[in-house]
Amino acid sequence: MFDTILIANRGEIACRVIRTAQAMGLRCVAVYSDADAGAMHVQMADDAVHIGGPAPADSYLKGDAIIAAAKDAGAQAIHPGYGFLSENPAFVEAVEAAGLVFIGPSAKAIRAMGLKDAAKALMEEAGVPVVPGYHGANQDDAFLAEQADGIGYPVLIKAVAGGGGKGMRLVETPAAFADALASARSEAKTAFGNADVLVEKYVTKPRHIEVQVFGDGKNAVHLFERDCSLQRRHQKVIEEAPAPGMTPEMRAAMGAAAVRAAEAIGYSGAGTIEFIVDGSGGLNPDQFWFMEMNTRLQVEHPVTEAITGVDLVEWQLRVAAGEPLPMAQGDLTISGQAFEARLYAEDVPKGFLPATGTLTHLQFPGDARSDTGVRAGDTISPWYDPMIAKVIVHGPTREVALRRLARALEQTEVGGTVTNLAFLGALATHDGFAKGDVDTGLIARDIDALVVPPKAEPRHVAAAAMAALRLTGAPDWAQGLVLWAPLDRSVALEFGEEAVTARLRILAPDHHQWSIGDDTVDAHWRDGAWRIGGRALPPLAVSAGTVTVFDGYGLRFEVIDPLARDGGKSGDGNLIMAPMPGLVKAVFATVGQAVSEGDRLAVLEAMKMEHSLLAERDGVVAEVLASEGTQVEAGAALVRLEEAEA
Repeated sequence: MFDTILIANRGEIACRVIRTAQAMGLRCVAVYSDADAGAMHVQMADDAVHIGGPAPADSYLKGDAIIAAAKDAGAQAIHPGYGFLSENPAFVEAVEAAGLVFIGPSAKAIRAMGLKDAAKALMEEAGVPVVPGYHGANQDDAFLAEQADGIGYPVLIKAVAGGGGKGMRLVETPAAFADALASARSEAKTAFGNADVLVEKYVTKPRHIEVQVFGDGKNAVHLFERDCSLQRRHQKVIEEAPAPGMTPEMRAAMGAAAVRAAEAIGYSGAGTIEFIVDGSGGLNPDQFWFMEMNTRLQVEHPVTEAITGVDLVEWQLRVAAGEPLPMAQGDLTISGQAFEARLYAEDVPKGFLPATGTLTHLQFPGDARSDTGVRAGDTISPWYDPMIAKVIVHGPTREVALRRLARALEQTEVGGTVTNLAFLGALATHDGFAKGDVDTGLIARDIDALVVPPKAEPRHVAAAAMAALRLTGAPDWAQGLVLWAPLDRSVALEFGEEAVTARLRILAPDHHQWSIGDDTVDAHWRDGAWRIGGRALPPLAVSAGTVTVFDGYGLRFEVIDPLARDGGKSGDGNLIMAPMPGLVKAVFATVGQAVSEGDRLAVLEAMKMEHSLLAERDGVVAEVLASEGTQVEAGAALVRLEEAEA
């Protein structure tokens, strides 16, 4: 076994690897960029090495700097985590050439599965079923359109490299194919440096079920399946293991196919075989097809750990050190059910727009596993994926585990940035999901019911006002005296875009009465705690002028300065502004161009995704204020419109 390893990653996966490695007695070396100098993974590690600027290309993608850091720190092996260089065969070869061990598969295995078209051809040879489609080298636009016609619509265009939903487009009609192909290629080129695509049949009620495999270079085992069907924009939101409705026959068939896939390439370490399953008639052993293999540890690996009792990172370390597989297939069993919810900094009502911000408060329930790489006081950076944490629960049955997930999400507290917490909570209590009736289209079908703007009840407003006036502690018996404080006070708050005033009348030190519009809310001090509106005062966090009430997944109130003057909104639809920090990937607007509402004027690349910026009204382009390749801040003006002449 090694005595020192370097983790070539950041965030929650770096912290996850460090925990297991240190528990095994290993010394851990972290690497960090300028943006991560004070990050959690840096603090947790035994040693840390600075490797460059905040952009991934200047730090976490610099293989030579990472290898040099490992050698200088005395590490014998490098764990890649996931993302960044984890599936880069050239990096694997460079690690081995430097006399170090790569904790993962061989470069040959990664190359075999790195391009979806070649991987599917290899899987066909190994007897693994694949989705009907075109996976060849001919990338001519007209030829691909002909292939789509032959396959039959709807079809999926998918980048041959990479994953995470990038470079993927669903096309339902021949007329939409050309635009979808251009868009998929552009995103694939940006994300993976490879614009090639494949075209395959789109399954109308698809379920995304993947199988965890583990190999030692010769033999492989599977650790059962995970259902990852709950997706938006082809990205996973909540995962579970095992898959609902799974039959012994189907599990045996999928597990055997996954092991064949892994052994066909001499796979070593943790990997995932992803299958698309037709769920329209239940789960049948002849209705699943290979999609791709992820030659690394997956984000959702904790649910597999929860139902098997296996620490997959420990297995990775042991097998990379030359030890045999820790368990045989017959020794692996399933216990109960597990769920994982991905908590992101993103504005769900605004189309899941990634968000930034400083976490002023962060707390997870003690009875759930929370894998995170941030703490209160940390900043969600525009340079990296905006994941805050993964919330994982386990229970003896699916029903119990799902109730535990819903409760864990209700008890998760995040202050300082918008999150998808309420959206996750809505999914956890969704009737269809509770029944196991899930497919990859569920979120899109029910999006209106799942994305509901938060509502603040009068008791929430009163609680925020109490926090703003610092009245949440034990009563001060001097408060009832006019000499020390007025009997009547008021607080101006803003919730969303709505201004609200809460007026306080102190009837007694332990009895406050709040007036919010036509509503009255009483606050009483009882048994060492405040009760407001007949309920316990919810948890609160105050930072600068923001109060977060932790009820309803977190309600944010801004305290209005009574001396401030409202200058009014400056936006009138004329300015197209960057909704977040990012890179201007493309500009389509030109001065003098007539545009219509909804026309695409520019593309902003931020947090690993491309975001189209559209005209908010009809008009003429008066100015183009940013050029392609420019890094801009949130709120930066990119295009200015003016009224068209009559």
